[in-house]
Amino acid sequence: LISFLEEMWCCSPSSITSSSVKTVFVNKRVKMDPKKLIKHIVGTNGSHPAEKDYVGFATLPNQVHRKSVKKGFDFTLMVAGESGLGKSTLVNSLFLTDLHKDRKLLNAEERINQTVEITKHTVDIEEKGVKLKLTIVDTPGFGDAVNNSECWRAVTDYINLQFEQYFRDESGLNRKNIQDNRVHCCLYFIPPFGHGLRPVDIEFMKALQDKVNVVPLIAKADCLTPSEIKKLKERLREEIDKYGIKIYQFPDCDSDEDEELKRQDKELKESIPFAVIGSNTVVEARGQRVRGRLYPWGIVEVENPSHCDFVKLRTFLIRTHMHDLKDITSDCHYENYRAQCIQTMTRCVCVCVCVWQDDVYDLHKLKHKSDILTMFAAQRV
Repeated sequence: LISFLEEMWCCSPSSITSSSVKTVFVNKRVKMDPKKLIKHIVGTNGSHPAEKDYVGFATLPNQVHRKSVKKGFDFTLMVAGESGLGKSTLVNSLFLTDLHKDRKLLNAEERINQTVEITKHTVDIEEKGVKLKLTIVDTPGFGDAVNNSECWRAVTDYINLQFEQYFRDESGLNRKNIQDNRVHCCLYFIPPFGHGLRPVDIEFMKALQDKVNVVPLIAKADCLTPSEIKKLKERLREEIDKYGIKIYQFPDCDSDEDEELKRQDKELKESIPFAVIGSNTVVEARGQRVRGRLYPWGIVEVENPSHCDFVKLRTFLIRTHMHDLKDITSDCHYENYRAQCIQTMTRCVCVCVCVWQDDVYDLHKLKHKSDILTMFAAQRV
């Protein structure tokens, strides 16, 4: 019994279970009721006698986890790029859902007359008890016109509108149930047919770089050979640095992180821009059913890391950096917008006060209300 107690005292309170006690009892051949001995050793309050200083705030992460799972999560993803680059297919492949069931395909004549629009699709996804409210913002008509001057204006206006709506809700009286529709990430699809960034690509990413996390992608990577993909990635990275485009920057790993996480983070950083392929078709390859594209010369597997960066994009976007994308949106992009709004409001108040103090003595000379409004308008201009 003494050897049994010595072995039990070396364990943490959480590791003392009925099964562990039974195991020790069998090994030590101690004839005593395990439940009674556990109650005697651990105590009625469930605390170890040697750990009376245990407060319990170590369970705070568990409390946050339960509360977060109960509340659910939301994420808004924007996809931008010209038509025919597989934006909808890639999104469906990422989240294993169909967001464009009733989509109408336009013919060539309709595409010429089409302007840039903003469409929003929302779907509730649940996986292992975790609920995610996913919102996909699409930009049909972007880059399809002959003259694409300022075709990104509708996109920037939409992002600013979501910031404005969130700012109003945050400044209102009822702040309990604020809907967060801010865009957390923008996947920008670059055609694989060119030799680098086009002027519209440069202007679009520079217009959005201070408003949203921009992640460039090489669309339809199955059009290129591995060597061509490598050269195009190097060319795109050089031009992004050359034109001063600020894309999403991966956070540095902490020194205490394990080596596997550091290796994965390094691979993700080196894969920018991601060369992706999307497919919702299941084909048979090597006796297994996989998602991919069937060609006369072979099969391109979407989830094969040697064929494309789809798995790396999914890992980055969903499994490792989704929360960081939301944090940067809230702490950086939105805070910059909020600071500009407060600064503008403060400046307007100061102007109004100065105008009132300078011209209050002339108000008795103005006979009509329209005269007063005209004076204030002239002073503000």
